[in-house]
Amino acid sequence: MTMPAKPLVAAILLTIMVSSPLAAQSAPSASDNNAAAEQYTPSVGQQGKDVIWVPTSQALIDRMLEMARLTANDRLVDLGSGDGRLVITAAKRGAISRGIEFNPDLVTISKRAAQAEGVAQQATFEQADIFESDFSDASVVTLFLLPSLNLRLRPTLLDMKPGTRVVSNSFAMEAWEPDESVEVKENCTNYCHAYKWIVPAKVAGTWKLGERELQLKQTFQMLDGTLSDGADKRRISNARLNGANITFSVDGQTYSGKVDNKQMRGTINGKSDWTARRVSMQ
Repeated sequence: MTMPAKPLVAAILLTIMVSSPLAAQSAPSASDNNAAAEQYTPSVGQQGKDVIWVPTSQALIDRMLEMARLTANDRLVDLGSGDGRLVITAAKRGAISRGIEFNPDLVTISKRAAQAEGVAQQATFEQADIFESDFSDASVVTLFLLPSLNLRLRPTLLDMKPGTRVVSNSFAMEAWEPDESVEVKENCTNYCHAYKWIVPAKVAGTWKLGERELQLKQTFQMLDGTLSDGADKRRISNARLNGANITFSVDGQTYSGKVDNKQMRGTINGKSDWTARRVSMQ
């Protein structure tokens, strides 16, 4: 994976280059026709288009994929896939996996590694700019970028299908709070935190819930609003989204359900049914 070049990481990179066993990758496969590519060996901190390259530890990769609850039914994309190790690991777990990397030499060694690991059909790599690529079909997105680039990607991520899991190595999304965060303490020396977000459905606006009106305000996965019946208006509480799943409470009743475009349906206290239809979007 890759991360942006910033002065604040220079001192840390020096430590990594001295101490990390992942600081260099040997160039395999004399069968490649490109002799220059055969000799290419990536080095920690090397400059790229927007980023420098720092490898992610295998321990953190494993934890990130566990956080994403990756299955063979998923399609994963790694934005800035570096030497391909995360994409290859995901492919070994059965997921269709894709790496987008601007550096063509890193793409070449990634393809070689996938071939050597026997997952070249499952793990594909392309030389492209992550900001000009379409990855809307992914159900899992992984990245290792500083917040400035995360924020550039955030609108695109939020437009993805509700329930898409986004997992980041070390860096967050400012006001979009993670749904889960962990620190790997074994077999990881540098950049050992991971953050996960679940893309929420867009529900802000007015809904008709039976004869009552449900007004929802949305800040990422967090919700606020009211449920009113004429002049009787009640504030909802404990309201949030988990992908397309919604929960909120009002008058001691807990509503749980699922958002499906212009409709919501679910149960009250796990028993009686409720449905709502969208009247207007905010």
